Amino acid sequence: MNALIDALGRLLDFGVTADLLGYPFVQQALLAAAALGLVSGALAPLVVARKMSFAVHGTAELAFTGAAAALLLGFGVGLGALAGAVVAALLLGLLGQRGTERDSVIGAILSFGLGVGVLLLWMNPERTANKFSLLVGQIVGVDSSDVMLLTVCAAAVLVVLAFVYRPLLFASVDPDVAAARGVPARVLTPLFAVLVGVATALGVYTVGALLVLALMVTPGAAAARVTASPVKATLLAVVFAEVAVLGGIVLSLAPGAPVSAFVTIISFVIYLVCRAVGRRTRESAQKPSAVQVAR
Repeated sequence: MNALIDALGRLLDFGVTADLLGYPFVQQALLAAAALGLVSGALAPLVVARKMSFAVHGTAELAFTGAAAALLLGFGVGLGALAGAVVAALLLGLLGQRGTERDSVIGAILSFGLGVGVLLLWMNPERTANKFSLLVGQIVGVDSSDVMLLTVCAAAVLVVLAFVYRPLLFASVDPDVAAARGVPARVLTPLFAVLVGVATALGVYTVGALLVLALMVTPGAAAARVTASPVKATLLAVVFAEVAVLGGIVLSLAPGAPVSAFVTIISFVIYLVCRAVGRRTRESAQKPSAVQVAR
């Protein structure tokens, strides 16, 4: 009980939080998180529409593998995570074209990536703090070069997404009709998988490989509960992702807890609120109005 009270006291120590916000590494982490929230929120509704939640998890495992390899070899963890995620995305996009075999392909890639990643961490027994951060995220290691890499990758994802958004949305909502209209689904599927892979790799910096679903899936699932408009869903998902990742970093500062814990909690609370709002909206729409009752 005392430990819980102490933890809550550290969490609510706003003076420590305000002091830490003045440090450059915290400011750089917030900039990186803002870029991550923007790109993950933009992709999340499409991930939900295309039923790719499991694929995101598989991609995150190979991003973790790439980051572990980079840590072992002594070069940038972000570049390693990015390389691993892109390889995973290409494998998922090319091997999982058929819906009937997609889950088995993802499961095979996920288990392979996690197994190799664990082996790479075992081969590097010295850097325990860095190893743990690959799984649950950290903000201490984010420097100006990392922020630049995140910003460039996020901008590239958003530019490509802007060019392919309409046919991609069409293929996501009604794939059969889209195929009949000549939409190149065989090209769009691996391309979108690569975009998701890049965004997933960016999440290794802050929320870690294990809990990146909190930004790549949950905001889109929450937005889908309150609106059927693709544009509104995307805007809401971006807002939800930004609130979760930036709020998670701020809340984690004073207690020194893993960022991912607070990001996932905020994301889940937003999802529950959106579920409640969506249910109440549907119930109100189904109730007969006074005019209908009078008739």
